[in-house]
Amino acid sequence: MTETHAEDRLDSGQYWQSWSGEAPAGLVIVVHGVHEHGGRYSAVAERLVAAGYDVYAVDHPGHGRSPGKRGNITSMAAAVDGVDALTRLAAERVPDVPVFVFGHSLGGLIALQYLTGKPAGRVRGGVISAPALDTSAATTVQKRLAPMVSALAPNLGMLALDLEAISRDPEVVRAYRADPLNYLGKMTARTGTELMLTATAMPSRLPGLTLPLFVLHGGADRLVPPAAADVVREHVGSPDVTFKIYEGLYHEPHNEPERDQVLADIVSWLDAHR
Repeated sequence: MTETHAEDRLDSGQYWQSWSGEAPAGLVIVVHGVHEHGGRYSAVAERLVAAGYDVYAVDHPGHGRSPGKRGNITSMAAAVDGVDALTRLAAERVPDVPVFVFGHSLGGLIALQYLTGKPAGRVRGGVISAPALDTSAATTVQKRLAPMVSALAPNLGMLALDLEAISRDPEVVRAYRADPLNYLGKMTARTGTELMLTATAMPSRLPGLTLPLFVLHGGADRLVPPAAADVVREHVGSPDVTFKIYEGLYHEPHNEPERDQVLADIVSWLDAHR
């Protein structure tokens, strides 16, 4: 199958790119995680295009090729607006097919925020990978101070992420460190605060989410504990939710040595729901 790559910018200036095949049966919107960018999902897109899905990905504010202070998503609303704008653009370019949202880590949280709001009408469900829903690492004092620090020093580096924990494949880690579009500094106060506040509020939003979901997580994830998936399990209103924990896998199941099986599971779920 011939794969076509396109790229452009939204009205906000955010960069987006797409991978397209011939006569797609579905459309997948990729929502990337913190400090990375949509281009890191090219292998995922290649697999999905081969299965009959066109794939679109937007770089969040402050990430990848999008404008903004590096590592600072500006606000959760801005990130969600970017996903919504790309989803509607992609749906216009690829008419008459079901749309799915695939979000990983912070992107999983952004995807849930979008899906529990007012998603585009053709959105049929979501694939949520390692959603950033665990805030147990933050103390009560940190939670109280976070909004103030975010307002006064939004770009202050607050939390260093362990890059060795993204994958057991050393080549994935090496490529991550070498990629100039990734942000290698500490998580900024603004991004961390937006993540924490959104995650804290998510249980109250999830009962209204009735679209089908596939929630997956690496069982050995040290960046986002697998228990984060339980937040979805305990609160979501959807009657059609599939949960899968991949024992022994790290934070990015789609970039682990077992990636072929993970992607096959995602394609099978999409096929069953399109």
